[in-house]
Amino acid sequence: MLFRKKKWLRKEFDHKLLEQLDSMKRNWNNQKLLVERSFDPSEEFITEAKISEAKYFFLFKEAKHRKITIKTK
Repeated sequence: MLFRKKKWLRKEFDHKLLEQLDSMKRNWNNQKLLVERSFDPSEEFITEAKISEAKYFFLFKEAKHRKITIKTK
C-alpha cells in the first residue's frame, strides 16, 4: 500500500515539473526575443532573461535526472 502512494506521488510531481518546465521555457523564449528585438536593452532586463534561462535549465536537468519522458500520441 505504501509503494502505491509513492508511485502516485511521483507521477503527480512529475506532471507538475513538466508543467513548470513548459511555462519556464515559454517565459525564457519571450524574454530572449524581447532582448533580441530591443534597440538598447537595460542591464536589468538582460539579467532577468539570464535568470529565466538558468531556471529553465535547472528544471530541465531535474527532469533529465528523474528520467521523465513526454509521451506523444
